Amino acid sequence: MSRTKQLAAPDLPRSARKAINELSNPGPHTVLRGELGLVGTPGVVYTPTEGLGLPAVAFGHDWLQSVDRYLPLLRHLASWGIVAAAPASQGGPVPSHARFSSDLRTALDVCVGVRLGTGDISVDRRRLALAGHGMGGGCAVLAAADRLALGEPLAAVVTLAVSETRPSALDAASRVPVPSLHLAAGKDQVSPLIGNAEPLAAVWNGPSVLRSLPKANHLGFLSGRGWLDTLLAGKPHSGTARLSRALVTGFLLRELTGDTRLDELVNGEFKGTELLHTH
Repeated sequence: MSRTKQLAAPDLPRSARKAINELSNPGPHTVLRGELGLVGTPGVVYTPTEGLGLPAVAFGHDWLQSVDRYLPLLRHLASWGIVAAAPASQGGPVPSHARFSSDLRTALDVCVGVRLGTGDISVDRRRLALAGHGMGGGCAVLAAADRLALGEPLAAVVTLAVSETRPSALDAASRVPVPSLHLAAGKDQVSPLIGNAEPLAAVWNGPSVLRSLPKANHLGFLSGRGWLDTLLAGKPHSGTARLSRALVTGFLLRELTGDTRLDELVNGEFKGTELLHTH
């Protein structure tokens, strides 16, 4: 295959159950890893080994969590043809949410403005998303509102167990008209559904899907172990990570590539989740 041609659309089923099974496994593309630090922003970026005009997402880590704990998700997205970048800044105990949201915007700018790989991988500025877990999810919402206020393109937002931020992600959500997916953990004692994801989805200014994973906890989306795990209720869970990877990948493929075969996966009812809100 030529290293400079467009990637072919993956062959995906329309059934939500079958799509989840397919998307929970690695995609068809070999993946490259790069360092955002080479262009001035600490962090990592994963890309398919080839492709022009690719979609991209910038992903924000949670409070005191290492970017390393999200690498399986980033690598997974890249295997399905989505460039995935994650800044590693604001990792201390008193992070600046405003600065981290700015770093997420910068990560997207790097994806668009810098030829990746050996210079033959590019990103389409019209096919961009912001995403994050916990604090990173709240900062992704802040970044989305700021980006759109500046007239910069954005196609979608995803949050996992989103946390409130300062300035308020809840306030920012009312200024973001692009489609969004919010995954909440039913057993989350850090960012409870009722206090965080539910009100944020309710005030979202565009199409919004709120889905709960009833058996998940706040750390279930992560991989590996961290020193903070002993202080927080819950732990990484392979089933939660697998299901959330499929849901995030399917949503981003639909919104960034226009793949309507994934409508049922985004909006439908199926085992293992509860569809709590959609508009």
